[in-house]
Amino acid sequence: MKAVSHPASRRPAGADAPVATAGRPAPDVAPDATQDRGAHAREQLIAHGTRIFAAKGYAAASTREICQAAGANVAAIHYYFGDKEGLYREVLVAPIAAIAAQFGGFDDPALPFEEAIRRVLRPLVVMALDDEGDAVHVQRLHLREALEPSAVFRDVVGRIIVPLHNALAALLARHCGLQQADEGIHQLAFAITAMANDYCMSRDFMRMLAPQVMAGSGAADRIVERLVGFATALLAHEIATRQAPSRRPAAAGPRKTSRKRTS
Repeated sequence: MKAVSHPASRRPAGADAPVATAGRPAPDVAPDATQDRGAHAREQLIAHGTRIFAAKGYAAASTREICQAAGANVAAIHYYFGDKEGLYREVLVAPIAAIAAQFGGFDDPALPFEEAIRRVLRPLVVMALDDEGDAVHVQRLHLREALEPSAVFRDVVGRIIVPLHNALAALLARHCGLQQADEGIHQLAFAITAMANDYCMSRDFMRMLAPQVMAGSGAADRIVERLVGFATALLAHEIATRQAPSRRPAAAGPRKTSRKRTS
């Protein structure tokens, strides 16, 4: 998503342009330095916006509070994102786009299933184990949206997540020998991604139950490889289910009852 552009006359002081002080003219600043300062300002607004939206929710979060936390002019959100909703949209889009960029062409037909599904699961697990940066705040924000999806979140899901889900469903359909995904394939896609998503959404609970699972330097690799095995087993089960003859008993017809004739 591109930042909202505004005429130079509407730029907030301190956003990305040099400011004159004590009656002296503003110093000359190289374009690269200005761009770097602008990029840094956007990053800070997104980072602090993520934290505050996650803690308070969209309605209760104040744009003034976000700007103050980011060390930005109070007009900076308007300048970079258009309005509060524009910032919130970018807060939602940025981590999802970053994760999607790590999937690395998972739907390439030349990839074996295990490698394809590894490319889907690994970024999610690595994010779940990240205790630094914005990962925790992103997860809390998504928990809020899972309970009460906003219109902005629904739009982001439609534009970014739905195409990724459909690509995964098409991959699974291909490995099941189908031309296109059906209801069962979509359910299989839900089941596979849910395994990794649960580490993101329930990680604090998981650490209370079995802290050793997510501990240690090699935890992400161990978890991913086991989940790849689980996903492979789920795919094998789906294939076997489709190939097996129906086990449902034939529908029984109405019972004939004979009445003993009495004289």
